Parts: sequence; C-alpha cells; structure tokens
Amino acid sequence: MTGLCAERVVVVTGAGRGLGRAHALAFAAEGAKVVVNDLGVGLDGTGGGAGPAQDVVDEITAAGGDAVAHGGDVATTEGAASLIAAAVDTYGRLDTLVNNAGFLRDRMLVNLDEDDWDAVLRVHLKGHFLPLRHASAHWRAEAKAGRAPRARVVNTSSGAGLLGSVGQGNYAAAKAGIIGLTLVAAAELGRYGVQVNAIAPAARTRMTEAAFAEAMAVPDGGAFDAMAPENVSPLVVWLGSDASAGVTGRVFEAEGGRITVMEGWRPGPTADTGARRTPAEAGDTALKLLANAEPPHPVYGAR
Repeated sequence: MTGLCAERVVVVTGAGRGLGRAHALAFAAEGAKVVVNDLGVGLDGTGGGAGPAQDVVDEITAAGGDAVAHGGDVATTEGAASLIAAAVDTYGRLDTLVNNAGFLRDRMLVNLDEDDWDAVLRVHLKGHFLPLRHASAHWRAEAKAGRAPRARVVNTSSGAGLLGSVGQGNYAAAKAGIIGLTLVAAAELGRYGVQVNAIAPAARTRMTEAAFAEAMAVPDGGAFDAMAPENVSPLVVWLGSDASAGVTGRVFEAEGGRITVMEGWRPGPTADTGARRTPAEAGDTALKLLANAEPPHPVYGAR
C-alpha cells in the first residue's frame, strides 16, 4: 500500500461487518489509526455485542495496524459523543469520520408501522447526524484554536435514497435525508477545514444478500466479484484522505469497478406566464413541460 492515510485517525461506524469492516481494514492498510464502531446487532437492529468490532480490531492489529473498538450506540448523544472522544482520547486527534451504520426493516408502505419507520430513520439518519454533530464541534474548536484541520466526512447513502426503492419507504427516506444532510454539512463546515461527501454503494452485505440474493452471489471460476464490499472502500479511503483536497458536497455511486459522480435535482423545462394560472391552465402547462422533460429513472429494486 501507499500509506495514503499515514497517521490519520479515522472513525468508521457500523464497521463490524460488510462495508464498514472493509472500510476499516482498507484505512488501516493505508496507515490510518482506526476507531472501529459497531453495536453488533442483528440485521433488524435487535440484539448486540462487542464481538464484531473487536474482531475487526484484532484483524487490524494482527496485520501490524493500530485500532480500538467502540461499542456505543451512535444514534444517541452519549454514544456519538463517546465515539469522537474515543478517537481524541486514544490518538489525540480526529481526521476522518465515515458514517456507515445501518439496518433494515423492509415493508410495503401499507404494512409499514410507526416503530419500523422510527427505528430505521433513527439508526440511519440520526446515526449520521449525531457523530457528524460531535465531530464538527471538535473540528470547529480546533480551527478556532489555530489548528486548522484537514478533516473529511464520508456519509453512506444508497441507490434507494437516489431513486426510491419498492418495499423500503423508511430506508429510502433515510438515505435521501443523508444526501440532504451531506450537502448542508459541506456548505457549513468548509470554513473549518472540513470536507463532506457521500457515497451510494452497491455491494454484498447482510442487508443486500437476502433482498437481492441472485445479484449478490459470489461468481464461480475466479471471475471478478463485482459485489465484494472491498471494491467500494478504495473510493472511501481516498475521500477520507488528504489527497481528496477540494472535493466536497459530492455524491458518488460505487459498484464493482465503476465510480459515478451523481448529479442531483436541477431545473428542467420551465414556463412562466407572469400571472396566476387556473388549475386547468396549470395542468396544461405541466403536461407540455413533461413532454419535453427527461423521463424519470426506474425505481430502484422495482420488479
């Protein structure tokens, strides 16, 4: 490896398995000191234990790297604050935050109850906001003390957040919210030396294996495993390094060997009469504009 992140201190949430584990190992391989956060919960967010986070720490240290485990709940103020403190207290600094923690409770909207909505929004959206909030306070204090950081945040959205996803109203709403949070944070925190970007990864994890079993299957015969989570991590490591200077407020889709810069909402066809329309006139105008507009992308996961 090139030592791209030598001496950087990196926090990765949800790093006990899947994408988070791959990110933590990739950062460590590039010389970073890593705080590995994971609650060790099941796919639906129940249960828990320190085992997965400690297993990743053991893997990193066995390879000659430096890492510590953190088992706090990042969707609570106490857990998020202690996560940032774990980095600062252990290593004296914080350089990169990778928000990755999440789980699924998939239901069609007519069957989606309030608890499943709240639980998924909590872990994904609140679980991004609170670590970002506490990390930002740390970096702002550093900047005001004359120690301008070269800080990086990488948030984790999804194709569901970009395009919607059948059976995942709660998850898609949370992942879309993460994109909005990313854009606001990039605009607000740049003055303190903080860059904030998001990825929308497609990879084999506990959350995708069950929903898309055929697409996520490991290929036979030594063919390129496009769905391996390790394929996404190089972009995350680069975004979390000094090498990404000047890149902020961006969303990248990453899958296999493909990286795509996603381009969000922008004005399309428009018409202005300079006066109020009747409902019939508004409808007529809307239909004419739609006839000249790009067709919408298919909903992610639609059958």
